[in-house]
Amino acid sequence: MLNFRNTNIALILIFALLLVLNFYYRIPFSIFLITFIIYTLILFYGSYFVDSNFYLPIICSGKSGIKEIALSFDDGPAQQYTPELLAVLKKEQVHAAFFCIGKNITGNEAIIKQIHEEGHIIGNHSFSHDIWFDLFSAKKMLNDMRSMDDAMQDTIGLRSRLFRPPYGVTNPNIKKAILQGNYIPIGWNIRSLDTVIRDENKLLSKVKAALKPGAIILFHDTSKSSLQILPELINHIRREGYTIQRLDKMLNLEPYV
Repeated sequence: MLNFRNTNIALILIFALLLVLNFYYRIPFSIFLITFIIYTLILFYGSYFVDSNFYLPIICSGKSGIKEIALSFDDGPAQQYTPELLAVLKKEQVHAAFFCIGKNITGNEAIIKQIHEEGHIIGNHSFSHDIWFDLFSAKKMLNDMRSMDDAMQDTIGLRSRLFRPPYGVTNPNIKKAILQGNYIPIGWNIRSLDTVIRDENKLLSKVKAALKPGAIILFHDTSKSSLQILPELINHIRREGYTIQRLDKMLNLEPYV
């Protein structure tokens, strides 16, 4: 199994072997360099692909044999689109997971309360969602994550157990913060790319083609295109025989402390 520990052990063994060979045969420096580049690429893969489970196990799907799907929305609450998304979900009688950014709660407390009161769950997506979050120390990460919990508790009286790393990036510090904070890391296995794909037809076609049992779909409630395709996507999912289940129920998890 490819993970951080096994990769490091393999690197040490390979470098030890190369050093022994170099003592006898004068191996070109480029061999060492290529080995290190391959190692770096593996670390990049493990860090930037949330379903790689490279640093720690992350839940990215439900049971593959059951035709259930969970919808999730990151980066809110957003005054411009979150209320409209909630209106669509209410009309369609669908419950979703909202992984919120703590700093966005200020001024949007009514939206957070509405999300909770209408039967959706709220997850932790950090307080700052800082562009350099993955370079923070584990202590700073954990403080940031707990600040989001504090903001959430001040608003609805609950603290989340579910954490989705900003940008889906993982590394040893994030692993340490997650374990110390006793969070359950949640990823996805269908990334809509709704922050990149602005064409609604292309976005809808992409998500439709990716549907599979146990899917966790990643959207953003800051995206107009996701709002526009949501009614048709929900209808399509149902026509295909899927049930849209709330994330915690699909995964059989308790979402709050």
